[in-house]
This record gives sequence, structure tokens and C-alpha cells, in this order.
Amino acid sequence: MTLPPGPKTPLWLLRQQLDTNPLGCLDDIYKRYGDIITIMSGSTPIVYVCNPSGIKQYLTNTKEITISSVPPGDSPITVGQMGQQGILHLDGLVHKHRRPLLMKTYHGERMNASGKTICELTEKILSQQAIPKTFIANEMLSKITLQVAIEVVIGLREGERYEQIKHLYTSCMKYEKSPLFEIITKLPFTQLDLGRLSPWGYHKYILKEIFQFLYNEVKERRQEADPSRTDMLSDLIFACDETGKPLGDEEVRDLLFLPISASNNGATDSLTWLLYWVHHLTDVREQLLEELDSLGENPDPMRIVALPYLNAVCNETLRIYPSSMFSLPRVVVSPVEIMGYELIPGTVLFTNIYSTHQREDVYPEPKQFKPERFLEKKFSPYEFIPFGSGGRSCIAGAFSIFQMKLVLATILSNYKLTLVNKQPERPKHSNDQCYAKSGVKMVMHGRRQHQGKSKPLVSDFV
Repeated sequence: MTLPPGPKTPLWLLRQQLDTNPLGCLDDIYKRYGDIITIMSGSTPIVYVCNPSGIKQYLTNTKEITISSVPPGDSPITVGQMGQQGILHLDGLVHKHRRPLLMKTYHGERMNASGKTICELTEKILSQQAIPKTFIANEMLSKITLQVAIEVVIGLREGERYEQIKHLYTSCMKYEKSPLFEIITKLPFTQLDLGRLSPWGYHKYILKEIFQFLYNEVKERRQEADPSRTDMLSDLIFACDETGKPLGDEEVRDLLFLPISASNNGATDSLTWLLYWVHHLTDVREQLLEELDSLGENPDPMRIVALPYLNAVCNETLRIYPSSMFSLPRVVVSPVEIMGYELIPGTVLFTNIYSTHQREDVYPEPKQFKPERFLEKKFSPYEFIPFGSGGRSCIAGAFSIFQMKLVLATILSNYKLTLVNKQPERPKHSNDQCYAKSGVKMVMHGRRQHQGKSKPLVSDFV
């Protein structure tokens, strides 16, 4: 076996370096070792690829390389968050069957119908920001994306149950981004369930409450059995497995958990970066406003998402700081050659999304925020891969960009915001996610007046 080169740094120290300076660490490794590297996890070789040709080579090889549902060293936290029958813990034919059931919600007329709701929720939440008062953009955007996710996935929009599940997910996600939770994820000996007053026990308690809520909702909705509903929960209730039998209540519950979490977490981080870049770079903001204003008052959401420069700005945001820095893993099941290296069974393969997006041969001046690059060239799915590629790409990828466009358009067209800090925002890395360290502090200055018009994209809430 001939493995690609790679750092000899102990894995624990490498992880510490990645946490301290994630992008600088990856940049240094890429410059020193090239497009394909190996990091040993015990006796298991983990190979990271950031060469578009190499990525295509291994992603399109379904004979010697297979999808892996659980990455090496996967912790009980990850398994607990997904549910035992969640989409990321399914393999083979079962995964192949379940994936389109979930994707149905995020495509076609389903996605188009949610456009107005996204604009309305954005308008409602922005209108509640005090003037002139500092707020954390990430927290405000999290409210929007979570409420959109709950409606799209479960079909709840208001009422006691809606508030209950919103509170549970908000509590869970805030805790998972806390310094305390970051400590217990890195120190396995702290993962002791001593009841809900202990750090580990509290996390397990919140997850248990969420899963119980989802289970109760599944059972109640199955009794109602309304085929006219268009949310993911309804789709799964009426769906059958590969043998023709209806999906069980527990499986439906597990399948629901991740889409809500992912739609909130990843989308919020990407939107936070988007809002930062647009307000950090005056030229970008002015060009966007000119494009948005060209649509006139109260444009249809589908006209908004078709705007070329808006699309380019969203893509450049996802390129420069992808919310997920690495793809989900593949595993070599029989000897295979990738980029001239012979890999044996058991070798784990990851796409290094961040370093792929930083290649100067694909993206000249990769550290610069240049949306026009997406107007001048169409990139392959192995060059621009913010949501991964192949059978494990994010099921809500298209919906995420759709949501980014409408949220940003609603905010820019209707409100005047400024950044509190003029210095560049620093990225932070946790669990392979890249997010803005400060959450991006902003100030609300009121409604935006433009071209003598003051009407928002959607109707005001009273």
C-alpha cells in the first residue's frame, strides 16, 4: 500500500491546531502536502482529497468505494443527534430509498410555495429589532431558519406545540455552541449522565424531549392522515419502505430530526456570513440593491431567486466559508487506486471542501470575496461543492440557497443595517463547521427608503 503523504502530528494535537486556527491550519497542510493527504487515526488511514479530478474519481467509483454512515471515531453525541434510523446512519438500499422521500419536500412546487413564508417570517422578525440597538445577526437569523424548518419539515406554524418544539430546538442548539459543550465533546471522560443538572445529562435530556415530541407528533398526525398536506412529516407518514410496508413511527421520528437541525444550523451560519460580507463590502451591497430595486415593489419570490448577481453573492459566500469544511466519509471496500496511490480496504476518504474552494487554479485570488467569478464561469460539481456531492450530498442544499436569497433580499430591500465591528470577522471551527466567531454584531437603523418607495417585499405585520 502506498499512502499519500501527510502530517505526522498526533491526531489530538492536529485537532487542537484546527480548533485554534482552522483555515490557517488547512492552508498550511494543503501547501505542504498537496492535493491528497493522509492522517492516521490509530491504524485507520484517513485520506483527504481537494483535487477536483481526484474527487470525481473516488465519488463516481461505487464498486471499490462505498458510502459510510458513521465516520471513524464517531461519538455518542453524533449518534444521539441523528437518531438510530436517521438518514446519516442508513446504508445501502435503505438509504437509497429514504433519501428521495426526504428530498421531495425541498424541490419543485413545494420549495416555490415556501418562498412567501420565508419573506414573511424574515420581515416579522426584523421588524422586532429595536432601533438603534446592537443585536447578534446569528441569533436573529437562527430564529428565521428554525421557524422555516419547523414549518417545512413538521408543518407547524403557530400554537402551543409550535412554541414547544421551537423552544426545545433553540435550547439544544444554543447549548451545542456553548463553551461547556465544546469541552465535553473533546473530553470523553466528562460524558457521564448524572441527570439533567450535569453537562452531559442535560444534553441527553434535551434530545430525549425533542425525540419524544417528534414521536408524539408522528402518532397524532398518522391518526389524522391528511393527504393534502405538503410537509415532510406528511410525506413520511404516507410513505412505504422498500418492501412496501409503511414506515414505523420511530423511523419517521428519527428521519425528521436531522432536517430540522441541519436546515437551522448550516443555513444560519451561511446566512450570517452572507449578511457580514454584504455589509462589509460596500460595492457588493450597492450592486445587490440596484439589482433588487430593478424588480419594483413587492416582487414575486421566484423573480428574486432568479437574479444573477444575488445568486453569485450567495455562491461566493458558500465558497469562501463553507458551513461544512469536509464531506461525509466514504470507505474503500476493495483495493483501489486514487490519484496514483493504492488504497486498501478500510481506508476512509473525505472531500476537503474548504481547500478545494481555495485552489488558485480554480479560483484566482481565493481569499478575496469576488462574486463576479460565478458570473464569468460555471464550476463543476467537483470544484464547487458547498453541500457535498453524490449520494451523501445535503438533501436541503438547493433549499438552503433558495432561503439565503430570499432572507437577504427581504433584509436589504427593507432595512438599514450596519456592522458594529469594522475589523474582518474571524471564523471559528467546531465539529467540522465553520461559523463567524462573534456571531456578527450589527445595528438596526430602521426602514430603508429607496426610489421614493417605502413598501416592503411583503406585507407588514401589525
